[in-house]
Amino acid sequence: MQRYDFSPFYRSTVGFDRLFSRLDNLVGEDAKTYPPYNIERTGDDTYRVTIAVAGFSSGDIAIETKENSLQVKGSRAANGDKREFLHRGIAERAFELRFQLADYVEVSGASLENGLLHIDLKREIPESKRPRQIEIKGNGAQTIEDKTVN
Repeated sequence: MQRYDFSPFYRSTVGFDRLFSRLDNLVGEDAKTYPPYNIERTGDDTYRVTIAVAGFSSGDIAIETKENSLQVKGSRAANGDKREFLHRGIAERAFELRFQLADYVEVSGASLENGLLHIDLKREIPESKRPRQIEIKGNGAQTIEDKTVN
């Protein structure tokens, strides 16, 4: 079983730690390995999930988000022709991958090119949740006059 080391992401990002913990623990204890996929950081608040979907067209794949969950399903219609394979190395079986997303992470787009499905994720923090600078007001320098009694 292949495991991914997300520790570099933990050190350099804030707020995505839950994302990588959940991705690391994909739907229970057994991580699904089909189809193979990559998760990469493409910017400060942007990520990309790339899934190898050789043999699938865009009509065979469904991407759905619900609450903090991303689900990718793929299934091909049964072909009526009887093909005889001498070697079958390209799996065309149905698949389902689920990813738990961190708060405020949304899918910003998806594309299919050269057998790779790219799903772009972006963290959009609402204005009310963004950090803001607080001005510190002080009393200023107060001068105390020294009045001596003669």
